[in-house]
Amino acid sequence: MSISETATLAVDGKVMPAVGLGLWKIEREATAEAVYAAIGAGYRHLDSAADYGNEREVGEGIARALAAGLCSREELWITSKLWNTFHRPEHVEAACRRSLTDLGIDYFDLYLVHFPIALKYVDFDDRYPPEWLFDPDAEAGSAAAGMQRDAVPLHATWHAMEGLVDKGLARQIGVCNYSTALLHDLMSYARIKPAMLQVESHPYLTQEALLRTANDYGISVTAFSPLGALSYVSLDMATPAESVLTQPAVIAAAERTGATPAQVVLRWGIQRGTAVIPKTSKPERLRENLALAGFSLTDEEMHAISALNQNRRFNDPGVFCEAAFGTFHAIYD
Repeated sequence: MSISETATLAVDGKVMPAVGLGLWKIEREATAEAVYAAIGAGYRHLDSAADYGNEREVGEGIARALAAGLCSREELWITSKLWNTFHRPEHVEAACRRSLTDLGIDYFDLYLVHFPIALKYVDFDDRYPPEWLFDPDAEAGSAAAGMQRDAVPLHATWHAMEGLVDKGLARQIGVCNYSTALLHDLMSYARIKPAMLQVESHPYLTQEALLRTANDYGISVTAFSPLGALSYVSLDMATPAESVLTQPAVIAAAERTGATPAQVVLRWGIQRGTAVIPKTSKPERLRENLALAGFSLTDEEMHAISALNQNRRFNDPGVFCEAAFGTFHAIYD
């Protein structure tokens, strides 16, 4: 039995499968088959984003699955995200519609603000997805090079996000990579409250205060990079030695339950009350990551794994923006 048959997360009155497929870093040529295989394996929750650069291929995989009768559109939970260059209110709806078109669907179950970072607009015809640099071909050191910030208040972007719900383009809206302070601020002005907070969380970054704040507001939480360093080794943002899967607390729980270390870490995330969206395109890993319902962790095992916290953040704009794009832009203290 897979976790998708039993474990769900209440998201503002709706039901979302607690285990989803994260689509970041899946190569475009492998994406359609990975999505089709995932749906065939039982996944009903797909986590996409314009910035991942593979939404057309995700749409191809979805279309194949629907045509094959593997599921209906209504059985799928599809999430995407507003990129930084589309924060101005006049660009929010167009960005959402572009992702819908690429994915071949009529509405999002959930649409998120990807980062609390506003960058200057880049037109679809100039470059899509725009990524982080305003002009990748600009001469180094010129005004057009690097990241170009835009003075767009977060509340203006959020009010435009609310318009997506009003028009039926998104059934739920939420935010990614927000801090507790930004959540408090958002809740003070939101007409439509955020249904979801998506943040990096794993045993090395438990984010207890942030999760508690979200829960106090009735906001559900999705943990991206739930296995920690594994997503970042290939990007030189982590080392193999930082893998949580070799920690004694994880190994001991795996030996007791007969699960793999990765399953133990994902189960830890589920039992904390978060959804998890591990990324893989390997068929055996797809099945492994979904098969979390046949065991549970004890309170002692949960505490031991949570005690591994180091506040180690792998996905930090305050680090990678300067290293990769020559611009220091911190969003976490």
